[in-house]
Amino acid sequence: MSATQEISPGLVIRRVKPPLRLTDFKLIAFDMDSTLINIECIDEIADAVGKKAEVAAITEATMRGEIKDFKESLRRRVALLKGVPVEALQQVYDERLKLNPGAAELVSACKAAGLKVLLVSGGFTFFANRVKDRLGIDFARSNLLDEADSKLTGEVVTQSWGDICDGAEKRRTLLEVASLMGISPQETIAVGDGANDLPMMGEAGLSVAYHAKPKVREQAMVAINEGGLDRLLEILR
Repeated sequence: MSATQEISPGLVIRRVKPPLRLTDFKLIAFDMDSTLINIECIDEIADAVGKKAEVAAITEATMRGEIKDFKESLRRRVALLKGVPVEALQQVYDERLKLNPGAAELVSACKAAGLKVLLVSGGFTFFANRVKDRLGIDFARSNLLDEADSKLTGEVVTQSWGDICDGAEKRRTLLEVASLMGISPQETIAVGDGANDLPMMGEAGLSVAYHAKPKVREQAMVAINEGGLDRLLEILR
């Protein structure tokens, strides 16, 4: 078996031999922006104040791994949102945010097989909590935007676990939830698309890249390059 194998158009595997059993896993962790959902929320919020190009350029460089410090990158982008009315978040949610194809189907299949579902995002609680409720996800961790007088202050609120959910925090959260569930990292699946997903993907028993940056595709055991998230079910029975 070659190191990398395209088992059907747009579905690539490496270091794994399908079919795997979904029931061999107990936890699946998803990134949110551009993985479970179709947008980068921060870019769309910035669009509300005419700063999308500035913010998107930083997002893109970060996702490609060119800006190494995700926390610094996020702080720079959030600072550009200062003064955005909080209602702009609801507008982004209502008008722009859609679940990616196959997201609901994959989450349902995982839950039916007894897996717990974790959403761990460098995005924001406003969106993460709504996506969590919409999909019936068990746990979520994400960043909290500070607000005052119904406007964003351009800062992130420190939460009980820390200030910014970056790659290291995603990894820590995956391992922490696995530990609390009494399972090994080998019994987890991690799904993401950007450089800050690599630390958690590196710990998981199965790592999945969804329409991901080249660097992420190259390191994942499964790369879904075409079609929806539910294509993972072509490998997991």
